[in-house]
Amino acid sequence: MTLFEYDNEIRNDVSVICGVDEAGRGPLAGDVYAAAVIFDKDIFIDGLNDSKKLSEKKREMLYDEIIFKAKAYCIATASVEEIETLNILQATFLAMKRAVEGLGIVPELALIDGNRMPDLNCPMRTVVKGDGLSASIAAASILAKVSRDRYMSELAKQYPEYCFEKHKGYGTKLHNEMILKYGPSPVHRMSFLKKLLKNG
Repeated sequence: MTLFEYDNEIRNDVSVICGVDEAGRGPLAGDVYAAAVIFDKDIFIDGLNDSKKLSEKKREMLYDEIIFKAKAYCIATASVEEIETLNILQATFLAMKRAVEGLGIVPELALIDGNRMPDLNCPMRTVVKGDGLSASIAAASILAKVSRDRYMSELAKQYPEYCFEKHKGYGTKLHNEMILKYGPSPVHRMSFLKKLLKNG
């Protein structure tokens, strides 16, 4: 079954479905992103897949096509401050909630990637590994991932010493070395750095 066939099966019961996914739960720095996407039934996008299985170039190409073909979409964030205050899971749910509420259309069903549900004002269904099963979730994963990567590249201009454009904030060897060398920046998630700073 293709990703679009998966969504169309669900549309036999509900007509307006939206896919919801996040990007940036794991990194040591930067906001967490989420996106929500609604497609009409007859839409098809060639090569659409889980953002993690696509090259950066392919994601960028699909990003524009998704925005062009979506009936509605919204990309939202939760800040580093919100991550630190709420914890990463609740901040991710907050970004998802903002994305769905920003659609301008109330979906009849929201398909949430993963096995945990945020607090939304519409019916929901979790889909484990949904970004590889549902076209709507895959599209949301691409919008969230590309948007966050672009944001991290902008942060790299503000904080060039951390090389954010290379690792996008993830805890790579290079990133860890830069944190230990320069100390954390205002965009680092301090709760994620406790172990590194303690051992470093």
